Amino acid sequence: MQRIMLFVLTNVAVMAVVGLISSLFGLGRYVGQSTLQLMTYSLVVGFSGAIVSLLMSKSMAKMSMRVKIINQPQNADEAWIVETVRKFAEKSGIGMPEVGIYDGAPNAFATGAFKNSALVAVSTGLLRGMTREEVEAVIGHEVAHVANGDMVTMTLIQGVMNTFVVFASRMIGSLVDGRRDGNSGPGVGYYATTMVLDVLFGFLAGIIVAWFSRRREFRADRGAAQLMGQPNSMMNALARLGGMQANGADMPKNMAAMGIAGNIGKLFSTHPPMEERIAALKAYQG
Repeated sequence: MQRIMLFVLTNVAVMAVVGLISSLFGLGRYVGQSTLQLMTYSLVVGFSGAIVSLLMSKSMAKMSMRVKIINQPQNADEAWIVETVRKFAEKSGIGMPEVGIYDGAPNAFATGAFKNSALVAVSTGLLRGMTREEVEAVIGHEVAHVANGDMVTMTLIQGVMNTFVVFASRMIGSLVDGRRDGNSGPGVGYYATTMVLDVLFGFLAGIIVAWFSRRREFRADRGAAQLMGQPNSMMNALARLGGMQANGADMPKNMAAMGIAGNIGKLFSTHPPMEERIAALKAYQG
């Protein structure tokens, strides 16, 4: 809750400063609506989609990944997975997440709007291709995501970025259009500029969000090492995942950031390269 309040207050404070600057320099006269109205509109548009996605994340994950929820374990493997999640959840001080299995390449993910009612799921490929100790480390990684509140944090960061994209593109579009109060409405220049800047600023926002996502992966790796009592299991799991070339390609785009193995890329990659994650764990061990 403190993290949520901090992000919200920070966003409101920054937007207030932007509004004050625009008022001092008289930029508001170029916008048909007041700066305050534009700020409010930007906040609503920026956060509404991100928050709705967060609230629906667990149900959407179940449907899109066809996750089989383990309510009553049907075999020894399912019983072990549930008990492992339970052990790590208790150690992390969070409520017991739902536990599931889905068919797919080696991967795992955690999602959900609240720490005490999250979902942790592992793939059949992960269970077949890794040792129990390595799977246990991967589960620890996902539980660490839940305990760290990473799903909420990423939603808030996405909301902040969306807000600034909406606000900046419309403010600049108004300046380019040269409107003044009293005009009937925005012209072609406003719409053209806004559309182009929405795309451009959206790409820039995506780079920032991906950077935050990569930072949280390092922290979840350390969390798994702490839950396991040593980092070697997590390092072995990452090395094996790298060898399997598990890049999250079997996961929908909106779920890839939640997986243990991310997509290939640089600026837009949600996960750091495996070798960097292993090196970070070695440094943490030292």
